[in-house]
Amino acid sequence: MTPVAAASGTAPHPRLLADVGGTHARLAWVARPGEALGHTASYRCAEHAGLEAVVERYLVERRLPPPRAVAIGIATPVIGDEVVMTNRAWRFSIAQLGRQWGVERLLVLNDFAALAHGLPNATADELRAVGGGAAIAGAPVAIVGPGTGLGVSGLFPSPAGPVPIAGEGGHATLAAADAREERVLGWLRDEFGHASAERALSGEGLVNLHRASCALGGTPAEELDAAAITARAMIGGDRACVDAVELFLAFLGGFAGNLALTLGARGGVYIAGGIVPRLGERIDRSSFRERFEAKGRFRPYLEAIATRVVLDAATLALRGADAALDASADRAGVAVPSPSARAP
Repeated sequence: MTPVAAASGTAPHPRLLADVGGTHARLAWVARPGEALGHTASYRCAEHAGLEAVVERYLVERRLPPPRAVAIGIATPVIGDEVVMTNRAWRFSIAQLGRQWGVERLLVLNDFAALAHGLPNATADELRAVGGGAAIAGAPVAIVGPGTGLGVSGLFPSPAGPVPIAGEGGHATLAAADAREERVLGWLRDEFGHASAERALSGEGLVNLHRASCALGGTPAEELDAAAITARAMIGGDRACVDAVELFLAFLGGFAGNLALTLGARGGVYIAGGIVPRLGERIDRSSFRERFEAKGRFRPYLEAIATRVVLDAATLALRGADAALDASADRAGVAVPSPSARAP
């Protein structure tokens, strides 16, 4: 079946929505306009050969009909037709998927662009304040999310409504604030050549920080994954795990402050991803907010900016993907965002 054009300005229903990260693919269904997300499910990416297999399994297990529209937020740059994931060996052609599924509209966009689409409708109980500051309505917003990788996005005001942007800021060079952090960055450079923010601010980044802490302290490092490091740090007693989490939150604060300055994010900086919500109130006792504000002459500017933790980024990203379908200006049926023409 050849995809046909949807009605101008609004994508059809029913809709399949997906938030695809390096570790999990989360799917949901919206049968009619105005309905809440339904049939939500999460699948481990490692158990599937590709996105097509996940979608097929989901439709069969949930006994759902073929969707008329699909929106996929995915953790990788979306440039042109060929999509290649950064932290997962999955790739696909957007046009081929559209033909294969026979949908009237298919939208593929960066997962943090989808999250940005959902942020304006976030409720107070979906966010948690860290430190002071107040969000100014109508001002630019910054989003940073440590998970399998490090997602970065923004939301900018325009006469037509907020415009999400998607970049690859997670691969920007990480900065140190003191001599100890510089030694950690030196260790990362020795290991990887380039000490990007993602090398520290992600699941694997936590593992790297744990290894670096042990190496610089002259002690052998246990082979622990991010979940184990986080769990031990929350209990206390394991100095290397505590150090890794403290370094993680300090680097995150500095990185988020840089992003706030770069984007002029007086609408707030939102911390998404799967790692920080699991740390609960530990972020309040960390140097996160101090490092966020510690930008010399611009400390007062940053003290006035709100920082918020997004408690369930996956659900917000799915709702954002739903909103992005209607926001897409593409009327040809298959919407392919690019850095120069993102769906508004």
